[in-house]
Amino acid sequence: MSELYLFETERLVLSGWRPEQLDDLVALHGNPNVTRYFSLGGAPWTRAQAAEALQHWMALFESRQLGKLRLTRKSDGQFVGRAGFGIHPPTGEPEIGYALLEEHQGAGYATEAASGLRDWFFRAGKGDYFIGMADTRNARSRAILSRIGMAETHVETAADGRAVQFYRYERPARG
Repeated sequence: MSELYLFETERLVLSGWRPEQLDDLVALHGNPNVTRYFSLGGAPWTRAQAAEALQHWMALFESRQLGKLRLTRKSDGQFVGRAGFGIHPPTGEPEIGYALLEEHQGAGYATEAASGLRDWFFRAGKGDYFIGMADTRNARSRAILSRIGMAETHVETAADGRAVQFYRYERPARG
């Protein structure tokens, strides 16, 4: 396995990114149907924005094994999206997030990746809790956060004016 390999789920491999995979990230975040809930206007990312995110995620993976990870299907190596932990800027808290190529949405990959990340986070000793958030209009993303056991905490108005539902997942008590 590659040094960028982190772990796998039943159908997915989660790994770090390489610079030459920028086109995959541009295809993902360059699609307005993927980015529609990322900001008030939901504008697709430019190549420069994707390159900046990729550099940040690679650095976060190298330093802390965090960052948004590359998701590939185990059966054929097909790129399906990204999922992982970022650092929520205002608080420094680990924050789970995911996005899938449009043609792979609805197949359960986001829930599978988020569940795997939840379990990995505690197994790897990354902290006692993490947060998640979703635009209140994004029913699919909110359902995924609930499905993996996250509890709603509060709604905030983002700087761009969107209403964002926050979630929290606490380390399960050891029995």
